Amino acid sequence: MQHIQRFRLLALAATIAAAPLTLGAQAVGATNQRPKADTARAAMEFGTIDGIVSDTNLAPVRGAFVSIVNSRIRVGTGPNGRFRINKVPPGQYLVVVKRGGFRPASSVVDVPAQDTVKISYTLTEDITMLAPVAITAKESSIRMREFETRQKLGFGEFMNTAEIDKRNTVFATELFRRFGSINVSPSHSSANAEYYALSKREGGTISLGACPFTVYLDRVPLPTPFNLDLLPTPKDIAAIEVYSGASTIPPEFNGFNHGCGVILVWTKEGY
Repeated sequence: MQHIQRFRLLALAATIAAAPLTLGAQAVGATNQRPKADTARAAMEFGTIDGIVSDTNLAPVRGAFVSIVNSRIRVGTGPNGRFRINKVPPGQYLVVVKRGGFRPASSVVDVPAQDTVKISYTLTEDITMLAPVAITAKESSIRMREFETRQKLGFGEFMNTAEIDKRNTVFATELFRRFGSINVSPSHSSANAEYYALSKREGGTISLGACPFTVYLDRVPLPTPFNLDLLPTPKDIAAIEVYSGASTIPPEFNGFNHGCGVILVWTKEGY
């Protein structure tokens, strides 16, 4: 399943690499010219993501950035809060939505062949956001300083960039097998196996009601339980933090239904 998903993501990146990032534009797709016969045949193989982003008052959110993880796709919503991504190879993708002043959102989207999947996101205002300040350091540097500070406190399990590179693995799923508190368990409830991070304190599998970790990607909360195959590849991951119990979770990442533990994944470029 991992190989299949990886090929789909590579195909997606190749298909829409030429598409520009246009804030306010509602659609993105391939721009390569093909013979008419090939174009018609290829169009039948792809699906479309059609979505809308609004706030809790159902007002459209303009200028929200919509990204597909493990691809170079990043499109902005228009004045009506809508966006559209064309020519997406069929498969399962992690979609992240961000907008300044709001808490980010995410979802796992199954894109069908020759069809359109419609999705909607409701962003909640971030009332804890501080007043704007001038920041000279790169965001990635700030994230790594926070990571190093928590690592020194020693309340969780940590894996830095050097350790990730040393593992020399292709799939992020394999990195999580190195943590003592995580049981990487497959679920066969779908056509292909999906791999989840479960608490070793609980054991079992997803189908038996086991305890799945809550996963954050660059502060973006991901659906729970989360298929680890949809995370960025190890070459794009800068660090990982694992907190196996509610008492050890950093306050800013603690919350309702986080008792099974929290995994923080930090990328080199950010989403």
